[in-house]
Amino acid sequence: MNITDYESLLLAAKSQSEPQRLLFVFLRASLPEDHETEEAVRFHSGQGGQLQPVMCVDKTLEELGTFVDLVSEAGNMKQAWHIVLVACLSGRNGIMPSSDDATQPLQIMQTTVENGGDLSNYIAFDRDGTPVRFHS
Repeated sequence: MNITDYESLLLAAKSQSEPQRLLFVFLRASLPEDHETEEAVRFHSGQGGQLQPVMCVDKTLEELGTFVDLVSEAGNMKQAWHIVLVACLSGRNGIMPSSDDATQPLQIMQTTVENGGDLSNYIAFDRDGTPVRFHS
């Protein structure tokens, strides 16, 4: 299934044979302190910068609504963010993974961001719900 937006992501997760828990890591983009002028120009045009995780959450499909709902809920946390990374954690034998099961994968996602790792395996959206592509 081709995932082109948040709604198609939810449809893809619902179509899986095992129950899915979605993992969200919200990221803030900023300029590094030692940035070059060219980096600043790119950053202010919406490209580049340094990503930092600011919050994370896991949700079952039943707990999720529209992307607007997700943005609204994230806004209640009073953390500025620019991009949300999304991954799915698959259950086994028809059993939904618990929030405890999601702790380590969420930590791996955050560590990958902090270490400047490859984010191309994750689905990402900006605050408007537009898909964001990362190149490895």
